Amino acid sequence: MQIDLVITELNVGGAERTLTRLAIGLKDRGDEVRVFSLGPLPTPELGALVSDLQAHGIEIESGQGRGIADLGSVYRKLRSWLRLRPAALRQSFLFHANVLTKAALPAPERRNWVAGVRVADPNRPRIVIEGQALRSAAKVVCVSSAVAEFAQQQYRLPSSELSVIGNAVETERFASAVPLDWRDFGWPADIRVVLFLGRLHTQKNIALLQRTLDRFAPAGSNVRLAIVGSGALGADLRRWADGVPGDRVGVLDWQPNIPALIAASTLLVLPSHYEGMPNVVMEAMAGGKPVVCSRVEGSLELIGDAAEQGFDLGDDEQFVAKVNHFLNDADFAARVGAKNQQRMNDLFSVQRMVNTYRGLYETIGEGRAS
Repeated sequence: MQIDLVITELNVGGAERTLTRLAIGLKDRGDEVRVFSLGPLPTPELGALVSDLQAHGIEIESGQGRGIADLGSVYRKLRSWLRLRPAALRQSFLFHANVLTKAALPAPERRNWVAGVRVADPNRPRIVIEGQALRSAAKVVCVSSAVAEFAQQQYRLPSSELSVIGNAVETERFASAVPLDWRDFGWPADIRVVLFLGRLHTQKNIALLQRTLDRFAPAGSNVRLAIVGSGALGADLRRWADGVPGDRVGVLDWQPNIPALIAASTLLVLPSHYEGMPNVVMEAMAGGKPVVCSRVEGSLELIGDAAEQGFDLGDDEQFVAKVNHFLNDADFAARVGAKNQQRMNDLFSVQRMVNTYRGLYETIGEGRAS
């Protein structure tokens, strides 16, 4: 089967990891897979996913788009690239890729196009623009049941056009990781670390960590908060961290060895306002760590009925109590972490995800042939 995958960019992120795992899994099954990134390929230090794709012999093309001024050029490059294989199955990921793929495909070829919705983003203009595109797709893959419900309500898509396929994680890679040494970052070796991983963006509700810091990492304790990622809030967060007494907060650029970072931490926190199915939660769970995350789309489907790991948005008391429970009870943290790891291994394997995507593609192919 010829399969073309289109995504906004290939920097290290949740959707990008999913595409990489899917592309490699499909290639290993004998499919002819290509990848198109609307944006430029990342620099080497952020190019781990590109390296993985290239190591498996997967062709990557870039539209070199850096902003709205490049939109026309990216559209023309994508259209030309898609025309090289008119019979291929197309899968797009994320808002920009969905919208441009729809525009670049002739109407008859949209019956072999699968779009992807990966987050319940409440931005109204985006909902209007993306919804118009998604209604032309043969199928729309939603990353969680909560996102599928969002797509029905906000994009006005019938349930018959939606498929739910969750993300996946290589459990063994995280379970066997060797912890990094916090002394490399100027902290003592024996600290307990509350870890945030992700975009430094208002969506992630990092402000909650800032206003509750003294209640889970008080001055004089051996608890630290590590905020790891990149984004618009980076400079402000670094200024704030510099003003916190006691060297209790570290704001780090994105790290290439995420498994080692998770392995060295006590728990992961993700207090987002909205999500789809956050890969960082999956990775922490695969690494045998407990998490404390907001009860929003996707996150709840990952932790299941583990009530000790979810908190209600706006309830700072609940968040702090759950974080402190894990920090102060190592046996409890270990038990929850072990259950998390088993859940990832049982329900969120890469093989299972790839098989589900491929089954959907085969169904669409059979529909085209009939």
